[in-house]
Amino acid sequence: MSLSKIIFSLICVIALYSCADYSVYNANQSKEKQYYSSSGFALIYDDSLYQQKVIDKKINNEDIRVMHSFLKINTPIKIINPINSKIIETKIYRKSSYPKIFNSVISKKIATILELDLNNPYVEIIETKKNKTFIAKKSNTFEEEKNVVEKVPVNEIEMNDLTNMTLEVEKKILKDNSFILVINEFYYEDSANNLKKELIKKTNMNNISVKKINNKKFRLLVGPFKNFNALKTSYISLNNLGFEDLNIYKD
Repeated sequence: MSLSKIIFSLICVIALYSCADYSVYNANQSKEKQYYSSSGFALIYDDSLYQQKVIDKKINNEDIRVMHSFLKINTPIKIINPINSKIIETKIYRKSSYPKIFNSVISKKIATILELDLNNPYVEIIETKKNKTFIAKKSNTFEEEKNVVEKVPVNEIEMNDLTNMTLEVEKKILKDNSFILVINEFYYEDSANNLKKELIKKTNMNNISVKKINNKKFRLLVGPFKNFNALKTSYISLNNLGFEDLNIYKD
């Protein structure tokens, strides 16, 4: 066979294999669903929140009701108080818009059953697998449920990037924590002070201050607050003025 024929044959073989675009996989393999979980502060429903347009939906506080910003209606979930391990199994009642600092809106009945600290209503929310016979109920605490949260006290809480709608707290919250709400950081002290004056006029908050970090960084902050519930009102007021990228730090 001549050299030209050999080259032509090789080119044909390569072309045929390059056109055979395929992949080998196991037909029984399927991508496992990633179930939602979140640790953070719940917003306990009150009619005044709806009237002030903090949230856009109403619920009955006498029922076991929970609203979420993106989980679908009827999504089964567990709501856990990690401090006492009390659990409620229920479903998402409806979707709602609310400040990103919260991981859910819950009824007062849920807060009462879980015995939440109303000043620091910290909960864990875990999406569970669908169950056709699922009924909202108060659960007993079983051993496997006790292991959901490691019960070790922590002395520091820090939250970054509230726009991601997550409040990263690894362990239990101490009741004597105090919090600082950081509005923004500035290169010039005058800029920070000018915004401080404007915010005092618009919000009537008298605990706004400017802290010097270094010669090129000045932090505009609100606080301290003795607990999360005290901070909540100030956060919502600033959020309504368009401040969304707010950070919370332990003082």
